[in-house]
Amino acid sequence: MHTIRRMNFETLAIHAGQPPDPAYGAVMTPIYQTSTYAQKKMGEAAYDYARTANPTRTALQDCIAALEGGKHGLAFASGMAAIDCVLRLLKPGDHVLASNDVYGGTYRIFKRVYEDYGVQASFVEMSDLDAVRAAIQPNTRMIWIETPTNPLLKVADIAAIARLRDGVSRPVQIVVDNTFASPYLQKPLRLGADIVVHSATKYLGGHSDVVNGLIILNDDATFARLKFLQNAVGAVPGPFDCFLVLRGIKTLHVRMERHSANAMKIATWLQGHPKVAQVIYPGLPSHPQHEIAKRQMCAFGGMISFIVKGGPEEARRVAEGTKLFALAESLGGVESLIEVPAAMTHMSVANSPLEVNPALIRLSVGIEHADDLIADLKQALG
Repeated sequence: MHTIRRMNFETLAIHAGQPPDPAYGAVMTPIYQTSTYAQKKMGEAAYDYARTANPTRTALQDCIAALEGGKHGLAFASGMAAIDCVLRLLKPGDHVLASNDVYGGTYRIFKRVYEDYGVQASFVEMSDLDAVRAAIQPNTRMIWIETPTNPLLKVADIAAIARLRDGVSRPVQIVVDNTFASPYLQKPLRLGADIVVHSATKYLGGHSDVVNGLIILNDDATFARLKFLQNAVGAVPGPFDCFLVLRGIKTLHVRMERHSANAMKIATWLQGHPKVAQVIYPGLPSHPQHEIAKRQMCAFGGMISFIVKGGPEEARRVAEGTKLFALAESLGGVESLIEVPAAMTHMSVANSPLEVNPALIRLSVGIEHADDLIADLKQALG
């Protein structure tokens, strides 16, 4: 690995794991578009088969490890593939305790995939430490935290939840989905988490042109198991996808600052709109966990949720009426997106305890000029 961990985030984003290519001096990490590698001697090659390892993937894995302040990184074909690999650490009879506002795909893999293999899952309000403590069971082996959550933007105190393990005699791993915050705004490993996962499709890629997932951790034994699973199961990304995420990461710090500034301005404006019943944004003093967000994040990100007066039909009308905000699933790109989670990204939690208010609209605020975005929302609402 190109070790420069003591440098600042902005420098790491551009250089960590990405020295000039030794073959020809290429400044940008090459796309090693190959499935196999010639070996001078059997068993002595740095790379042998591209499912096992690829130099472009190695660069991405080393870069994200440095950005999260971790020792090891692993890349996958999607965020869900990364989540699946982490869940394979569990065994039948184990219990995972998760946020009661997780992404719909995360809920689906817990309830409709892993419960079929004997892994139990339950959901709790992670912002309530007493509720988390009470929900830990004798067979709990993992606490799964999203913060901020999707789509209600609840904020969990990572350090406080990690301390809840102090009185537990058995191993309990703390896993944090850091997709909404990105490593620029929040570093869960420093707050006591054991494993961090990302859908790199979102802010890390940043341009809505790639699907990718990442895992970051420090423990050598757990890394060895996850690395084995990465190769054995084979849900690995192609080298071009890794290249695109590396390219996106180089501007992550600049983009996250603009996402956050735009979102704060828009959230403040939405608060004063007569057709908006509630605005949910961690940067607003009205947010229930605003003080926690201030303590563990350096800014509040680009995601806003708000509830419109008039119910589901009005939410649909507004979401379909924007011109700059594209009606689309996903998030974290340079362009602004709008969606109604109950009818789009979170249909998998319909008729469950995690069901989303059908009048809630989610915004992924891009890096356009904030005044233009506000003008677009104004015409859609009015």
